[in-house]
Amino acid sequence: MKDTKRYATFAGGCFWCMVGPFQAEEGVLQVKSGYTGGDTENPTYEEVCSNQTGHVEAIQVTYHPQVVSYQRLLKIFWQNIDPTDPGGQFNDRGESYETAIFYHDEDQRQLALESRRDLEENGPFNKPIVTPIVPAATFYDAEDYHQDYHLKNPFHYQLYKKGSGRDAFIKTYWSD
Repeated sequence: MKDTKRYATFAGGCFWCMVGPFQAEEGVLQVKSGYTGGDTENPTYEEVCSNQTGHVEAIQVTYHPQVVSYQRLLKIFWQNIDPTDPGGQFNDRGESYETAIFYHDEDQRQLALESRRDLEENGPFNKPIVTPIVPAATFYDAEDYHQDYHLKNPFHYQLYKKGSGRDAFIKTYWSD
C-alpha cells in the first residue's frame, strides 16, 4: 500500500464526543482534539469557550485514503451531530460548539458539498442543514487532558454524552 496520509477536519460540538466514532474506523491513524477557524493564535480551552476567538472545538483526523474514504468520514461526521442546529450542539451552546466541515482541498470541498446536498434531499431532517463547508485553517491541538478524553475518563464521558442529549439524538435519527 502506498504510504499516503490525508487530513480531515470537522467541528461537531464538544470534541470529546467526536473522537471515538472516528478512532473506531479502520484506516484512521489518529484523531486529535483542537481548535480551528478563528483568529487567536495558540488558543486555550478557556479562550475558545469565551466565544471571543472565532475558533470552534474541532477534531483533525489523520487517515489512509486507500483504507477509508473521505466519503465514509463525512458519513460518520453527519451521523454524530445535529446539522440543523445553528447555535451549538445539544447542551453545549455558543459559537465554539457550532458545526463545520473544514476542507483541505477541492476534492474534499466537492465531496462535502455533495454529502450535504444528499443529506438535505434524503436525510431524516425536516429543518434546513446549517453546517457550513469552509476552507481548513490552522489547527491548534487542544490541551493534553482533552486528548482521548473518552478513554482517559470513560465514566464521566459516558455520563456527559448521555446527559448532553447527543446519545438520544443519534439513536432517534440514525438507529440503523
